Amino acid sequence: MDFSQVPLLSIITYTPLAGVVLLLFPFFQGRDNAVRWVANIVGLIGFIVSLPLWFSFDRSAQGFQFQERLEWIPGIGVSYHLGVDGISVLLILLTTLLGAIAILSSWTAITQRVRQYYIFMLLLQTGMLGVFCSLDMFLFYVFWEVMLVPMYFLIGIWGGPRRLYAAIKFFLYTLVGSVVMLLGILALYFKSKELLPQFAATGTFDFTDWVRMGIPADLQFWVFLAFFLGFAIKVPMFPFHTWLPDAHVEAPTAGSVILAGVLLKMGTYGFIRFSLPLLPDATLKAVPWMVALAIIGIVYAALVTLVQKDMKKLIAYSSVSHLGFCMLGMFALNPLGLEGSVLQMINHGLSTGGLFLIVGLIYERRHTRLIADFGGLAHVMPVYATFTLIVFLASMGLPLLNGFIGEMMILAGAFAANRVWAYWAVSGIVLGAAYLLWLYQRVFWGQVTHEENRSLRDLNARELATLVPLVALCFCIGVYPAPFLSFLHGPAAQIANIVQPGRFVAAAAAPAPAPPVTTTLIHDQRIVPERVTEP
Repeated sequence: MDFSQVPLLSIITYTPLAGVVLLLFPFFQGRDNAVRWVANIVGLIGFIVSLPLWFSFDRSAQGFQFQERLEWIPGIGVSYHLGVDGISVLLILLTTLLGAIAILSSWTAITQRVRQYYIFMLLLQTGMLGVFCSLDMFLFYVFWEVMLVPMYFLIGIWGGPRRLYAAIKFFLYTLVGSVVMLLGILALYFKSKELLPQFAATGTFDFTDWVRMGIPADLQFWVFLAFFLGFAIKVPMFPFHTWLPDAHVEAPTAGSVILAGVLLKMGTYGFIRFSLPLLPDATLKAVPWMVALAIIGIVYAALVTLVQKDMKKLIAYSSVSHLGFCMLGMFALNPLGLEGSVLQMINHGLSTGGLFLIVGLIYERRHTRLIADFGGLAHVMPVYATFTLIVFLASMGLPLLNGFIGEMMILAGAFAANRVWAYWAVSGIVLGAAYLLWLYQRVFWGQVTHEENRSLRDLNARELATLVPLVALCFCIGVYPAPFLSFLHGPAAQIANIVQPGRFVAAAAAPAPAPPVTTTLIHDQRIVPERVTEP
């Protein structure tokens, strides 16, 4: 089917919003089960309507596809401009999948203010999808801020004992970064009036126009700092990570899944979508300290994770370490590192989303997340223990699971740029295996240490439905990553050549199915995938 004449991105973005409008009808007041069914159906439809992106996206074409452009506020150069490339497509599909799973996981966990909860969940979904679709920076900023409000309420109303503190801390951190980022956006907007004669009267917020206008190097530095603060807080990079453990610990399970699986990727996406192609000179100058912060985040967060007593806080700090890998691969500034960075964003969303689901499942049964309150659960809940082990192994990067592919690509990209970076990053993998295996040993192995754990029931069908898709995708990416990487060849090569013109061989995105990758040649820090030609 040809989707070129269909406003597919608008349909994907606003399907959850249609669910919000439906749930606002008075009929649903006090009908909690009806609200749950409607929210889950809308979440599933949201995932289904995003699937055409996987099948209809032309992976061999350059540039943005499925573009929609309408004049919105012409007096100040604002347009409703949506479009996606391979990076956006994978993140949109991750968002719709995790959104549907998070909504399903809330069926029994949320018993108070059920209608309001699902309204905020669906509104959050709309904000996140809009961020990944927007090519107009004014529109991007609107969606960026829209996303902030529902997450604040999800933590502040349905969170744990310190929910108000965590919600306010999350809101203030993110708002500070957003306001500074807005200053950078406005600086580029006013510069467009000078550098683009066709927009001398109105200016433009369009990202595609900004890429072509050639931003002066001195302005690039200040705009990069403004964007850095907004995106680094969202990642979060060291030392802006302190809001994340509090938010994760206090958020409801579904909130943690979305926060770790999607919201944190908005920061890394902001860097790779806007900072690198718009500000190449500033990006090159920023590489040493960006890489330093990424490596500190990898090692420091992994060490802090080793001493945590709360399972949710342990996983939260592990996210800081894993996203440090994404930033390291990105600022290696070669195609392999960039591809590995984006793939690792997807991998982190799947594995860490699964980790928070796993903790939420046991919390519903025992109402505690303290590691000391468990032991020997493999005897009582063998199915639960099996799924937990698979997700743990995926998170630590075991071969044949998704984490291994992303980490190896990032390490190869970092090694090609500067082998010392790779040496430091390897320690994060070792520490990751240490804290995850230690956690598994204390919770699942040995004898049952608390009488309350002997009567725990194993996973039911609904709970299996939330975990099976994530585990299946972990194996799919780990065994055969080519269909996912084929989305990234073109965008990664294009961004690398914008930042360092002429240094890398430009590679067009390979049509699916991609030929098998047999080896990677590294010559003078050039990374070119060599592909087999069938005889």
